[in-house]
Amino acid sequence: MARIIPVTDASFDTEVLKCDLPVVAEFWAEWNNACRAMAPLLDDIAAGYEGAVKVARLDIDKNPAVTARYGVRTLPTLIVFKNGLAVQRLTGSIRKEDVLAAFTPYLLPEQV
Repeated sequence: MARIIPVTDASFDTEVLKCDLPVVAEFWAEWNNACRAMAPLLDDIAAGYEGAVKVARLDIDKNPAVTARYGVRTLPTLIVFKNGLAVQRLTGSIRKEDVLAAFTPYLLPEQV
């Protein structure tokens, strides 16, 4: 079963930017209620799209460099990356349908 991959300032480029799959990167903080509420939704996506999309999580309090690089100011923030580029951004309370709509255009037709 696929799981959410924790990433850091040190591992972000390798795990997210150099990944062959589309990546949904969550910028979160443990103290934020909306971030905690996103966890089951992202767990479902990681499991349901295993092998088609990677779900990564970056703790903004412990990883300020990547947080600043992408100008994250609202929690939670989800950024979809494809081929090393940020292609979609969602912020605040996010519905599962919105997350799916953000990354499914970057999947191969047989993965949709």
